[in-house]
Amino acid sequence: MTDSSSHHPHPGKVSARIAPAAGLDVLSRQEVARLRDASAGGLHQLLRRCALAVLTQGHVTDDPRAVSELYSDFEIEVLQQDRGVRLELTHAPAHAFVDGKIIRGINELLFAVVRDIVYVSTQLEGGSFDLASSEGITHAVFDILRNARVLRPNVDPNLVVCWGGHSISRVEYDYTKLVGYQLGLRGLDICTGCGPGAMKGPMKGATIAHAKQRLRKNRYVGITEPGIIAAESPNPIVNNLVIMPDIEKRLEAFVRAAHALIVFPGGVGTAEEILYLLGILLHPANADIPCPLIFTGPRASAAYFEQIDRFLRMALGDDVARHYQIIIDDPQHVAHQVVKGVERVRKYRLDNKDAFFFNWAMNIDMALQQPFRPTHEAMAALNLHRDQPQHEFAADLRRAFSGIVAGNVKIEGMRAIEKHGPFLIRGDAEIMQALDALLASFVSQQRMKLPGGAAYEPCYRILAG
Repeated sequence: MTDSSSHHPHPGKVSARIAPAAGLDVLSRQEVARLRDASAGGLHQLLRRCALAVLTQGHVTDDPRAVSELYSDFEIEVLQQDRGVRLELTHAPAHAFVDGKIIRGINELLFAVVRDIVYVSTQLEGGSFDLASSEGITHAVFDILRNARVLRPNVDPNLVVCWGGHSISRVEYDYTKLVGYQLGLRGLDICTGCGPGAMKGPMKGATIAHAKQRLRKNRYVGITEPGIIAAESPNPIVNNLVIMPDIEKRLEAFVRAAHALIVFPGGVGTAEEILYLLGILLHPANADIPCPLIFTGPRASAAYFEQIDRFLRMALGDDVARHYQIIIDDPQHVAHQVVKGVERVRKYRLDNKDAFFFNWAMNIDMALQQPFRPTHEAMAALNLHRDQPQHEFAADLRRAFSGIVAGNVKIEGMRAIEKHGPFLIRGDAEIMQALDALLASFVSQQRMKLPGGAAYEPCYRILAG
């Protein structure tokens, strides 16, 4: 059952009462009350924002305020009835419905939103998550993924995490589909940040390949967090959505669940992901743990990866390049290398009695786990100097990119920039010069914002010192 009733208040919007197509069945009265609570301590605004992001999938914008204004009269209410949970939607986007019935995939993602918001808030309120220790944070990430049924026992390693930008060219998008297709032909599942562009393409390609191979129960996992979901709405192929509490737990979830990682062209968000992972791989405790990492794109993107590689080598030393391969314009070779890498991971996990479904062995420092709130003060205080261990420097570089992401597409960050001006980022002169050049190239290649809107206004200023 999907809808018990629906009507059209005016063109382009629909009101309906929906039941879960799968998964969530019941909630406690206390959980329902918190989801209805619109006060500062309640969960209603978070629920509304995430639900609207799911319902507006396919709406091309990276300004979450534009979607919010377009559907300013949208409302969602959680009902606990004798037959179980229902969602009352008012003035919801009509394209989420067909002949008055909500699309099943959107239904599933809506109830995944409810599930994760309720579970995380309940665990936090009950003190079940120990967020004061590194081990406790990792267990929290595990618990959220397990509750979302992302972790599958008795299955050989096959989950490939794909990172890349939401604002990419058509040529780059088509290439991500070709790579996804080659991965899918080899029985590999896909995990991305769940949005458009390089997050959608690999799933789309893999879907066709899985169908050709008659593979069923395939995973198209989308991992997001509340601060970015409105700017990167879940694409319609995602069949397993997880909303982590913050960007750090989102990034750790990618690394813990992955058996291999592919990076497609992107912007500052992709650079943040790369630096987060390298901050882990450069740690001496992780020296012997296999983590296949491939940078790839079409021929037209070769210069992009040359820039990334040059910046990483300059900032972190030439030795950093041993942690990744760069493969240009060869989807089949990418897939071959991923298969080899996944087999190395499988053998390592067997030899070390580690789980296939969760990378417990990887050491992740608290510095990479603790939420970074990119205020103007915090951005100015970043230690962007080489006189520290490589992995710690990578962690601070990652925070710099995280702040720029916030200033570009997150509501709080955009408001802070409007109120106080651009973030000031300081560090070693040579590194700041290289960082400025890298960011300028992202702007010129339209990798900062989706094309078609207003000209990009940098949310940062790079200073030496």
